[in-house]
Amino acid sequence: MNAKRGYVPEDERNFSASALETMRTASRHIDYLINEGYDLKSASIFVGNHFLLSERQRLAIVRSLATKEQLRNRKTKEKKTGKDVWIDGFNMIITLEVLLSESVLFSCMDGTIRDLAALRGTYRIIPETEPAIRMLFGELVEMNVESVHILLDEPVSNSGRLKAVIADVGEQFDFDLDIEIRKAVDRELYEKENVITSDSVILDHCRSWIKLTEGCLEKRGRQAICVWK
Repeated sequence: MNAKRGYVPEDERNFSASALETMRTASRHIDYLINEGYDLKSASIFVGNHFLLSERQRLAIVRSLATKEQLRNRKTKEKKTGKDVWIDGFNMIITLEVLLSESVLFSCMDGTIRDLAALRGTYRIIPETEPAIRMLFGELVEMNVESVHILLDEPVSNSGRLKAVIADVGEQFDFDLDIEIRKAVDRELYEKENVITSDSVILDHCRSWIKLTEGCLEKRGRQAICVWK
């Protein structure tokens, strides 16, 4: 297996300059449809077939778009920082692994950064895992966070190993660190303040959330791909 998280050789073609022009046109069509009440997945399949988009291209658009109502809701709940934060562990660490692997990342309508790395219940530690955790913690230090709660999905393979790596790295930082493996991470985060994630469903349900990945991209001199404008 290729150790580069989120890497697919065809992405050079999927997200070339000419391909992005087509994707942005398709995104405008899908954006119109979802704001008229159509289901995002159904609209993306219909429009994607019309524009002959690959599955990766369609998925990038789906992950990048949101309705006007969703955008208003998410913007209202967005905060700059918080003393006590709750982190969607796999979501954030995988995105930062993708960043460090120099695989594709996408700048989304709601201001988050998302990837195309498919977890599907499986996860393994890669060389970028520990640096990704250090990058995450470094951003939290800059935010003056005092207490960090990281939730990991129990059904995902190697969640215990990842917890151990996080705990080991966390010993070098001053904030209070709590790492829990839970069966339903999404639902637990629905009730929390200061959630750090790019999961759209969690963003729609949580009480407040904080952006983090954008700052990591800037420090690495990376730019995320925009498929919607």
